[in-house]
Amino acid sequence: MAINATEKPLSRVFMSDYRFAIPSFQRAYTWQTENILQLVSDLQDAGSSAGTPYFLGSLILVRDGESKYQVIDGQQRLISLSIIIAVLRELETDPVLLQELDELIREPGNKLRGIKAEPRLRLRDRDAAFFRDYVQEGDLEGLFDLRDSDFETRAQHNIAFNARSVFDELAKLDDDERHRFASYLVNQVTLIIVTTDDLAGAHRIFDVMNMRGVPLTASDVFKAKVVAAMSPAARSVYAARWDDIMDPIGDDSQILEEFFTDLHLIVSHKAVCSQLLEEFRTDVLLPYIREQNVISFVDELLAPYAMAWRILDHPTDSMLPSEIVRQLVLLNDYPTGDWKPVAMWALVHSTGNLATPGVKVFTDDARNDAAGTGDGGKDREPLRLHDETRLRAILSALERVTGVDALNRQSSLARRTRAASAVRYLDRGYTMPQNRGFLITDDERRSALAHLRGELQTNARMNRLLLIRANEQLAGFRITRPRSLNAVPIIPKHVAKDSPFAAWPESVRDFWSDRIGNLVLTQAHEDQMKSLQTFAERRDRMLLPASSRRFPLTDRLGSIAECTPETLHGRQDETIRLIAEFWNIRYDEGHVDLSILDEQQLTHETSSATPNAKRVTIAQVLKAGLLVAGETLVWERPRKGERWIATVTPEGRLRMEDGEEYSTPTAAARAVGGTSAGLNVWKRTSDGRKLSEIWKTYRMRRR
Repeated sequence: MAINATEKPLSRVFMSDYRFAIPSFQRAYTWQTENILQLVSDLQDAGSSAGTPYFLGSLILVRDGESKYQVIDGQQRLISLSIIIAVLRELETDPVLLQELDELIREPGNKLRGIKAEPRLRLRDRDAAFFRDYVQEGDLEGLFDLRDSDFETRAQHNIAFNARSVFDELAKLDDDERHRFASYLVNQVTLIIVTTDDLAGAHRIFDVMNMRGVPLTASDVFKAKVVAAMSPAARSVYAARWDDIMDPIGDDSQILEEFFTDLHLIVSHKAVCSQLLEEFRTDVLLPYIREQNVISFVDELLAPYAMAWRILDHPTDSMLPSEIVRQLVLLNDYPTGDWKPVAMWALVHSTGNLATPGVKVFTDDARNDAAGTGDGGKDREPLRLHDETRLRAILSALERVTGVDALNRQSSLARRTRAASAVRYLDRGYTMPQNRGFLITDDERRSALAHLRGELQTNARMNRLLLIRANEQLAGFRITRPRSLNAVPIIPKHVAKDSPFAAWPESVRDFWSDRIGNLVLTQAHEDQMKSLQTFAERRDRMLLPASSRRFPLTDRLGSIAECTPETLHGRQDETIRLIAEFWNIRYDEGHVDLSILDEQQLTHETSSATPNAKRVTIAQVLKAGLLVAGETLVWERPRKGERWIATVTPEGRLRMEDGEEYSTPTAAARAVGGTSAGLNVWKRTSDGRKLSEIWKTYRMRRR
């Protein structure tokens, strides 16, 4: 079994020497929005330091012919990198750079060398055509126009949502920033390419690389530096004390790295820490080492913050007051942890004995014993809070800005910059109103409510979070949650012909498909409701688990006999108002009630001029003058002998020759031709331009 391993930048990976294929036995694409945005954020951080390479791990490949390789390990990164490059290509206006980015994704071919023109990466059969058509071939406009019901697999859903998120993130950069990012991505991001001729051998390599050996963690490295700086008499005692403090956090290297990165932010007030081992040593440890006071580092910094970290992970097991526990539970709802440094600071500075051995921090004796108290659970000192009011105020403000930033899809860098600012002002003793880290501007309020009012660009976890906030605001107290809790739509994702919802105009169903007024918090799962087509059936299934009725907005379904568009309008308005009140963003500084404004009013008055991946509507394109009411579109399929004609209506719909109207090009294409590639098939008869080109022109006008 011949094995070869070389380190290469992406410019040498996405080239004609490699044609990657994902074998059918591999799992699907599973990266979520937070995963790919974290990668983008990490690359931005690393790229801010000139000449700093970024190692992205290894690819394990099996040769499958001339320049062909099956991917055994690394498909998640290859797909995600392809999405990032496709978005960079979509945003690019320089034709030379656009071509260079395109060639990273698609092999242009070379007849003399016998190289076939084709995508550089082929996914599993179920997702290959979807990924090729929308991402590799560059139909991102068509991708952004798709609904949840258009995705045949979970992987397709992940691809679409990740592409939207990356577009929103990279569109915030100006041309120079984006070019620097692209250059760094291509030239400084490296992979170890491990190739072999034998599939079984590749799996053995994978096992060895992932299972054998235990590399040093950040905790191991810092422990060695700290203990080495102590007197010989203290070393053995504090080596054991370090283990007592850190062992309960676990030995997961990523979690330990996150802890020390957060501790670095708290001490240094720096949002970015691209080289943890070096920057933590310089910014945090070195002052203690110079003053020959590393024992204070362990006792007064490491110990209390490690305990605070553990409390944040298990708030319901802590001895904190119930209202504090509730606030920590709310913060744990978020998929990202950029709020943690502020919460850790607040806990440490609001408790008088958090790191004192023998303090009863948790309700579970075993968990207390894991802190190294060694007293077997006897006569522990209770945890003391000396400023509960201030702690509650900080956590409330923190949850508020975390929620608004999540709705506004702020980058990890922006969120951590806010956290660093909040800690800096807390350390300086500023009052809460003076702390700029907790400030929410009118633009941020309007943007957040516009996201709530329009089509949700959030994932299932965030939808669930939003409904929890609305229900608890209505109830006036923390609601005990069942283990399984989902945000389920009232209108089925796939409406059958015999469903009462089929009588609703397609444009109305389309309007409500991805809006918060159509979602219900319930223990039921959408998979259990696929076959339920009437409102009564879906309502009764949502209300079947008794725990679902704990949520007042869900419980109210029981009093609704028939669902109408007006029903959804009412739920939408109330849910948005409740969330706005929960986060105190209902009114702007001029006391205007933002919760009653429509999406257009909210977005019109914001200062943002950044394009985003929100679906573009026919009405918006009409208003911009890029389409004209009454003009015709055509979709020709010569091989099938079909020709479809649609007329643009003044209301922003497409009217077919049989009189049926559709609110989106995708819906029209799906109805007449059974395809979801709507923007790419319809052409304007006057000049032959595809709608995807017109839609892109509209989207990029915001730049």
